[in-house]
Amino acid sequence: MNLLKKAAISLAATSMIAAPVAASAAPAARAASAVDGQSELEGSTSWIIAIVALAAIIGGIIIASDNNDDSPTSP
Repeated sequence: MNLLKKAAISLAATSMIAAPVAASAAPAARAASAVDGQSELEGSTSWIIAIVALAAIIGGIIIASDNNDDSPTSP
């Protein structure tokens, strides 16, 4: 590895370490605001996670059950 590549990797690693520390040191000055109407979509999103998991399982079954009929058509 050349020196520039090593320096870029060390700068990236340092920034990955320093960013959460700097963010946690920042003052949290958020004020709550009054809300006129509550969202009707409040609640858990477990049904979205279940649909994504079901799609992943079905996709895995389809990929696994492929018969891999990749034989050439020429003799």
